[in-house]
Amino acid sequence: MTYHPTIRHVLAMAFAATAAFTAQAQPIKIGLPVPLTGPYGAEAKDQVKNAELAVKEFNDAGGLAGRKAELLVRDDKLNPGEAATRTLELLEKDQANFIVGGLSAATQLSINNVTKQRKVIYVSISQSDAINEATDASPYTFHEALNPHMTTQAVGRYVFKKGMRVAFLTADYAYGHEMTRGFTRVAKEVGAEVVGEVKHPLGHQDYSTFLPRLRAMKPDVLIFNNFGNDNRIAIKQATDFGMKKGIQFVTPILTYTARVAGGASAYEGVIGGTQYFWEIQDSTPSAKTFNAAFRAANDNRYPSDYGAMAYSAVKSLLLAVKAAGSTDSDKVAKSMRALKYDTYKGLQYFRACDNQSVQSVFIIESNSKDAKDPADVFKVLHTEKGNEALLRSCQELGFKG
Repeated sequence: MTYHPTIRHVLAMAFAATAAFTAQAQPIKIGLPVPLTGPYGAEAKDQVKNAELAVKEFNDAGGLAGRKAELLVRDDKLNPGEAATRTLELLEKDQANFIVGGLSAATQLSINNVTKQRKVIYVSISQSDAINEATDASPYTFHEALNPHMTTQAVGRYVFKKGMRVAFLTADYAYGHEMTRGFTRVAKEVGAEVVGEVKHPLGHQDYSTFLPRLRAMKPDVLIFNNFGNDNRIAIKQATDFGMKKGIQFVTPILTYTARVAGGASAYEGVIGGTQYFWEIQDSTPSAKTFNAAFRAANDNRYPSDYGAMAYSAVKSLLLAVKAAGSTDSDKVAKSMRALKYDTYKGLQYFRACDNQSVQSVFIIESNSKDAKDPADVFKVLHTEKGNEALLRSCQELGFKG
């Protein structure tokens, strides 16, 4: 008996085929909520440029079987409520497949709350310890950035010596608190003495009332546990106050954007950690390739540290999409956990329990004057190779087994 499909069946088959084709043709949408306005604006704008480069490279290579990626940038204004709202809009209104972003511990956790509930992959690109803990972790949350524990372990081990006196100027929110906690732990391990801490509000402009209190502690090392404009202004005012005489200035994250804005004299001799510095291209092929691509697209200037991690976050995510052959969250998350990737600085991989990227940390020092090449403002003092010993254990983070 010959089967003759009815008009209804033909229409249903045609509709299904059209829907499948439409789904394949739709762009792969990556939402990028970052604080374009506010004290971290310079870093955020660099993150956008770097994320754009990663998307362009994916599309130029043919995308996912011809399906191209699209970057949807939103300003979270460094506000957790705004970050949650923008993320919700990206997912529900714009139908974003993935979220990358966040440039403070508080906004990261806010974004993560939204994505975790909806089982959408989120790749965070700023320092946070809390996002690695079992209470905030999820199979869909990945952390491309260094975290405060990694940073303070690497920097503290390099700087601290037994018997040293250490004081902190700390931004009074999660990032600053996490850095203080990490450095305090390292100080105890090596036998350095923490002699005190002064806290300041986010976005502070005048540190004149804090500096005499810090000087009175007679520290050998003064650590600036703050970021962005806060870091630049505090270090400059402490320098003008004459505190560098006899005191080593240290900051957990020494950023290119802060150094350029603050100037050579303010940052002279300051030691800190970084995710990336362009000079490693002399020994790292992927860094050389990345630098060349970024410079070609951005008026011959080098990528910044925080910008570079946005490139790597989007790049590794799209590598996983391609490996999975899909934008399905579960398939891509599984692919990301299997990645051994070298996007810009050497080998990285995501640790199983918390999806934290295991990677190197560079200890750098700011030069005393501006070099002929404006990008050559740091020298690398030490490279702490990527290893899980820099991380808190899975058990300490609250994971079972």
